[in-house]
Formats: sequence, structure tokens, C-alpha cells
Amino acid sequence: MKTTTKRDYTRNLVLTAMFAALIAVGAFIKIPVPVVPFTLQVFFVNLAGLMLGGVWGTASAAIYVTLGLIGLPIFTHGGGIGYVLNPTFGYLLGFIVGAGVTGIVSRKNGRLSVKRMILASVLDMLIIYLMGATYCYCISNFYLGKDVAIGAAVVSYILVFIPGDGLSCAISIVIAKKLVKALKMEKIDPTIREQSEEEILEEGDGAI
Repeated sequence: MKTTTKRDYTRNLVLTAMFAALIAVGAFIKIPVPVVPFTLQVFFVNLAGLMLGGVWGTASAAIYVTLGLIGLPIFTHGGGIGYVLNPTFGYLLGFIVGAGVTGIVSRKNGRLSVKRMILASVLDMLIIYLMGATYCYCISNFYLGKDVAIGAAVVSYILVFIPGDGLSCAISIVIAKKLVKALKMEKIDPTIREQSEEEILEEGDGAI
């Protein structure tokens, strides 16, 4: 396992805070597309996981959610502890889990590869959608008293977002690939281990 230097630790803290801010900003950047507009939050959450790894990626999303819950109006519809009763709060919880899983999967064995980045991004979207849709369905039906069918929930809370978020995740992979190399962040996650030379050779050209 690589020893994290003080300089690396400081860099990780700065980047974690930066991504927490970017996720917040992403809530208010709405891109108009057919069917439903989408924000850049999934883009920044996925990029955070890919670049920061499991530990710091989780921290960036968790900081964002925590700041919103204590009252900062950084969620799409405001902020405050009462936001837990908002149907969309499940997506925010999905950001935390999704960023962590993205970082862990993409940096398995301590080395990024394009294949794992794609797999991690797909898992990120699935986690966000499943947690978000489930929460929306439960709050709508059991708290707000709205009769939302499962099929309608799948369409409204998942399917309509896939094209836009899928494209944003693809772009985040390209950006992460370049930035990780430029900033020498291949071993940023303290939970990973170094690969042996044999494992690196087995990875082939997919590793970056």
C-alpha cells in the first residue's frame, strides 16, 4: 500500500472540497433536452469517484449532502433537515453511495483502467437511480398520499434520465482519464494496494 504524503493529503482535501462545491453547483446547471432537462450533478458525482477514489469520493458527496441538510440552500429545491421528506432526497443518498462504489470499482488493485471506469460509471448510475426511485416511490405513496404505480415510477424516476446522465458519465470518463494522469493521482485512494508487475502486464492496454 502506498504511503500518503502530507502533500497528497492536502491535495485530496482540497479536491474533495472542490468536488463538494461542484456537485452543489451542478444542481443549478440545467441542460434542456427532449423529454426532461437534466443537471450536471451525476456528472460531478461520477467524476469525483473516478478521480478521488472510494474514500475521498464518498467524502465529497457526503459533505455536499451534510451542508444541505444543515440549512444551506444547495439542493435543487432548497435545503434543511426537512429535505429528507422531499421525494428526491433518495437521489442525494445515492450520490454518496454511488461516488464511493465508483471510486472503489474504478481503482481496484490501485490502477485505473478504461473498462473498470465504464463499469464503475454504470454502477454509479444504477445505484443513484435505484435509491432515488425507491425513495421517491415510498415518499410519494406513503407520505404524500399520491398513488404512484411502480411502472410509472420506473419511467419517471429512472428511464427519462438515462440518455443525459449516460452521456455525462461518458464525458466524465474522458476527463478523468486525462486529469488523473496530469495530476499523478493514480494511487490517491488509501484503501487500495499496489499492483504487482505481473498484474499490470495482465491488464494490457486498458490501463492508464
